[in-house]
Formats: sequence, C-alpha cells, structure tokens
Amino acid sequence: MNPVRVGFMKERASIDGARCLDVGCGAGILCEALAREGAEVHGIDLAPDSLAVARLHQRESGLDRIGYRQVSVEELVAEEAGRYDIVTCLEMLEHVPDPASVIAACARLVRPGGDVFFSTINRSARAFALAILGAEYLLGLLPRGTHDFKRFIRPSELDGWARAAGLSLTDIAGLSLPPGSDEFHVGSNVDVNYIAHFRRLASP
Repeated sequence: MNPVRVGFMKERASIDGARCLDVGCGAGILCEALAREGAEVHGIDLAPDSLAVARLHQRESGLDRIGYRQVSVEELVAEEAGRYDIVTCLEMLEHVPDPASVIAACARLVRPGGDVFFSTINRSARAFALAILGAEYLLGLLPRGTHDFKRFIRPSELDGWARAAGLSLTDIAGLSLPPGSDEFHVGSNVDVNYIAHFRRLASP
C-alpha cells in the first residue's frame, strides 16, 4: 500500500525539499519513502518498540534526513505549531480514542497553505467483511482484534472534524487490492480503505 499512498501524495503536494511530519510513524516505512523523495522527515509514535525498528531501518538504509521521537501529536503542537509543510497520519485514526483531537493537532502543526494527508477505514458493511472478517478471521493476515468496527471512520466524519480544525478537503480516493493482484490501486470507491488530502486554511 505504501507506494500507492506516496504516489497519491506526490501528485498533490511538493515533497522534494519539504519539511514533513508523519504522525503514528510505526516502523518508519512512510518516513523512509518521503526521505527518498527529498523531504526532511520527522516521525513520531508512542510505541517504543516500533521506533526502535524504525531507527534500525534508518541505520541500515543510510537515510539521514529522518528524525524519530516518542511523543504524542498533541504534545508536539506546543513545540512546533505551523512548522511543517506536509503532515501525514496514515492508518492510525481508527486506532485512537479521540480521532478529532489528533486531526486538530495535525492541522495546527502544518503551516497555512500546507498539506495534510489522512488514510483510514470506512465504517461500512464492506469494510467489516474485508478488514475484520476476511483479514483477521478467515485469512489470518492480521491478529484478531486488530480493528474495532466502531472506530472505523466515515469520510463525512473525517471531513467534519477536519473542517472544524481549519482544513479544507481537496481530494479523496479509495485504496483497494483487486482480486489476484499483489498491488494496491487508487480508485473512486472509498467503501473500505481510503486516503484524503486536505489543505490548511489561512484562518481556521
């Protein structure tokens, strides 16, 4: 999924030379991809084990344009509000108790006119069938209990929280894995996984 998401971003934002923040960076897969595109990248996460893996990958890859920190996005706002050209928060919102708070913090961390990308899972019957029943119970691709259907987020909910935080939706697309394919594709169907691009307004 990562190459498709990066491609979506490259078509909508200037990554080369940008100061980027990846919220919920995990093991740093997206951070490394953005650094290879020429960005100065900062990744934050609350899981020390994930950050340890990210730092190990960084040493192995030799990418020196990445910095990792164990800090919450809300805490970071006090230090770095408006300092980033691009903020990303991918496949994280469906795992946090207060997604609106994370979205508001992301909006405050990006500069006016800057770009914010969120990806998450729609709260739909199809998402329940594929992301939970299929991936967790039938195919065993994910541990059971990875996802909570009640925390899946409809695009209208994401847009509402983002607008309240001073972000304007510019584009949204679905991310899907066609039967028989090992590569994700970008399309118009947002029933399951989707990615959205927002810009910060000059005045929230």
